[in-house]
Amino acid sequence: MLSAKTIRDAIEKLSKPLDPAVLEEALKQATLQNKTLEEILITGNLIDESDLYQKIGDILNVKFITLKGREIKKEILNLIPGPLAGTHQVVSFDQEGNILDLAMTDPTDIQTIEFLHRKTGFSPQVFITTPSDLKDALRRYHAELKDEFTTKKTSVAATPDDLKKAAEELPIINIVNSILEHAVYENASDIHIEPEEKELVIRYRIDGILKTVMNLPKNLQNGLTARIKILSNLKLDEHMVPQDGRFKIQIQDEQMAFRVSVLPVYDGEKIVMRLLHEGAKALTLDQLGFLDNPKQKLEDAIKKPHGMILVTGPTGSGKTTTLYSVLGILNQPGVNISTVEDPIEYRVVGVNQSQINAKVGFTFASGLRALLRQDPNIIMVGEIRDQETAEISINAAMTGHLVLSTLHTNDAPTTIPRLTDMGVPPFLVAYTVNVIIAQRLVRKICQFCKQEFTLDGAALDELAKVFDIKKLSELFKANIKNFDETKSALTFFKGVGCNRCNQSGYKGRQGIYEVMEIDEGMTKKINERAPAIDLKNYAREHGMLTMLEDGLIKCKMGITSINEIMRVSKE
Repeated sequence: MLSAKTIRDAIEKLSKPLDPAVLEEALKQATLQNKTLEEILITGNLIDESDLYQKIGDILNVKFITLKGREIKKEILNLIPGPLAGTHQVVSFDQEGNILDLAMTDPTDIQTIEFLHRKTGFSPQVFITTPSDLKDALRRYHAELKDEFTTKKTSVAATPDDLKKAAEELPIINIVNSILEHAVYENASDIHIEPEEKELVIRYRIDGILKTVMNLPKNLQNGLTARIKILSNLKLDEHMVPQDGRFKIQIQDEQMAFRVSVLPVYDGEKIVMRLLHEGAKALTLDQLGFLDNPKQKLEDAIKKPHGMILVTGPTGSGKTTTLYSVLGILNQPGVNISTVEDPIEYRVVGVNQSQINAKVGFTFASGLRALLRQDPNIIMVGEIRDQETAEISINAAMTGHLVLSTLHTNDAPTTIPRLTDMGVPPFLVAYTVNVIIAQRLVRKICQFCKQEFTLDGAALDELAKVFDIKKLSELFKANIKNFDETKSALTFFKGVGCNRCNQSGYKGRQGIYEVMEIDEGMTKKINERAPAIDLKNYAREHGMLTMLEDGLIKCKMGITSINEIMRVSKE
């Protein structure tokens, strides 16, 4: 993101000076609309776009280039994939020897320039251009796709031979490769390919939020679907039944696995691909975002030779990642660790991992029974879904095994009645469960555009509905080292948006947690069939932080924002 000083200095050097009152009003509008100053000035026709960017180029000592009307060779334009070019506002327009000429609206975006240097193998020579010139150049990607396919048949016949032929055409292969590569670069967790009546929509889930990255012509649909089916070893001629597959490719010197789900919808077949980093190492508890007190409770539970560690939360809340991190701590040469999962998301060296297959009767329950005959010390069950799996897991924990598993509940205390509702006797739950972790994932504030602010107005009223504002200082003092009591408890942080976070104000995710340990007092309450609210009150009296409190502490530490905590706490 161009610095405010650079923009101000460039405005002062404009050929036609800008009235100070107009500039002041533009600054107000930029803040109100959450836009950059240059956007407000250009869209309001208050300054000449070319003049501004030429002056910015002079200040940054970067040459200015006009792209409108300039011929760009297709092979040079395609050195940078279309989705990447659009997201990071950069195009390659010329190449000579080892030098690749790049046009950007923000030549200070060193991260993108370095990535393109590694990806293309060329040495970038950066030029500055206007946003409208860049937009014009980006349209050429879509124009080329349409030209490429309007010269062919407007659609691909659905016979297997025709589909296979379409999937092997170079443009289709390049488009699929670009979609996959760009998703990895953007740290997307999922790719959605969604057929609509007149086009094909590509969306990425980035930091938990779905974002449209490109719209493709409808006549690419069959070829694109066939290409992904071939990669995933799925049936090309099956269009009416859901299919699941998997494939691996090498991207950016990293082995990536893609878990593929194909679902018939009204306008074709929707494809969702989950990205899995094959060589990813388990994160530490600190990297996951555990605060000192909850982390100590979990570490104490991990050290116990038997019992259960349960992780709860909705789909996509990071439960599996937490379990793999605990496995990483437990994975020592002297123990036998076995898992039964659906699916196996990460390959862990030294752990015996089994994939369930309901079609042949290999369920969580049957797999767990088989594992118990394999002399395990530690067992991980992907999910407790039914009474049978719950009972076998509990019995395994009672007979000297450490059992790790997940459940779908909203918080830690409601896990207990969930298990008893499955038919597990309360005394078995009370004496086998060591600790219950409930969690959600929140987006982290981008560290490049983080700003401090004081919470007030509607946001303060919203927070007051779920938390006693008077207790904020007490909460922060008890859980944040070197907490500055002279500062207002209502001073937090937010991301204003920059190129590094695609103007979202967020980059990456971290967990907020609720760690409930089962001590003697809690065991007594479970045996008495106490309701979840009583369990929660007891746990809080004995030091448990709720997810909301954990999140507020991380807001104060500048890790996430109040808006994120409020958004996630409503799930």
